[in-house]
This record gives sequence, structure tokens and C-alpha cells, in this order.
Amino acid sequence: QVQLVESGGGLVQAGGSLRLSCAASGRTFSSYDVGWFRQAPGKEREFVAAIRWSGTTRYADSVKGRFTISRDNAKNTVYLQMNSLQPEDTAVFSCAAALGRSTTYSRVGAYEYDYWGQGTQVTVSS
Repeated sequence: QVQLVESGGGLVQAGGSLRLSCAASGRTFSSYDVGWFRQAPGKEREFVAAIRWSGTTRYADSVKGRFTISRDNAKNTVYLQMNSLQPEDTAVFSCAAALGRSTTYSRVGAYEYDYWGQGTQVTVSS
């Protein structure tokens, strides 16, 4: 099975930046789609960004132009570069993975992913 571990969260001032990492186990990482989701207190889990096995990316409207998702298959790692952070971005960020070649579209629903990390807290102060 695939195991995912997030890191890079922390406390940052509004307008600042953080880079989250999602480190995955497994030798077939390059065949997986990976998504980032976030969940703020009292709110539902929200799609943030996804990158397909092919490198195709997709972003939630709320983060377009501010966040960038990328992957380094040699390191079995997916990154989420977050710039111009706002207090509204405060949440637990989690990464998730699913076999990428089983679908022709980017996965934006949490139910579409099979493996999840434990999450990393991102707090943005005003």
C-alpha cells in the first residue's frame, strides 16, 4: 500500500509563503495522481490542487495564481508552493493519492482518492 507523509506546515503572516511536501512510499509513485485538500475548523474538506501522473495540474479557483503544485518522481514527492497566503487559507492540509491511469480526468473529489496522509497544519495570521 501507499503511505503518504505531509510536512512543511506552520505559522505564517498574511502575505507570506509556505511550501508543503507530500512524501510517498512505493516504487510506482509516478503512476499516481496526487491531490491536496484542506479542512478548516467547522468546514468540509475542500479541494485545493491536483497533479496527474502525466503532470497535468488543476487548481481550486480560490488558490489559482497563488499556489503551485509540482512533483518530483525521483524523490517520490509532491509539493504545494503557497504564496500570498491569507487567513482564510488556515486549515489542515492533506495530500492524497490514487492510481492515475484509471481515469481520464483530474480527481477533485476526496472520495476519488485511495490513500491519505495525516495532514499538516497551516495557520495564517492577519
